[in-house]
Amino acid sequence: MANAASGMAVDDECKLKFLELKSKRNYRFIVFKIEQQQVIVEKLGGPDESYEDFTNSLPIDECRYAVFDFDFITDENCQKSKIFFIAWAPDTSKVRAKMVYASSKDRFKRELDGIQFELQATDPSEMSLDIVKARAI
Repeated sequence: MANAASGMAVDDECKLKFLELKSKRNYRFIVFKIEQQQVIVEKLGGPDESYEDFTNSLPIDECRYAVFDFDFITDENCQKSKIFFIAWAPDTSKVRAKMVYASSKDRFKRELDGIQFELQATDPSEMSLDIVKARAI
C-alpha cells in the first residue's frame, strides 16, 4: 500500500521485525533500504552484535534507514534501553537517493511505533557511540 505523498510502500516485514526488536529483543539493530518503491529489511543484527557491527553494516555511499536498540546503565545504576532511528545519507550517495530517503523518512518512521530518538547522519562521526550515549542518558 503506497503512500500518495511519497509513493513509497512499507513491506510488512519491516514492521514485524521492528516489533520483535522492541518487544522480544531478538535483534540489536535493523537496517532498511528502499528498493523498487518499497522499504524493505536489508540486514538484521543479532542481540550480541555491537554498535560497531551496526555502523559497519551501513554502506559508505548509499542511503539507509536503521533502528538500533541501545542498552545503557543510568547514573542510578538502572539498566535501560532506548530505540534510535537513524537516517543515514552519506555525502557520497546519489542526490536522487538522498531526496527519496528524505521525502519518505517521516512516513516510514510513523510505521515504527516506539522510536525514542532520531539521528540524521551524513558521515560516521555524526552517529558516533558518544553522540548516541549523550542523547540516551
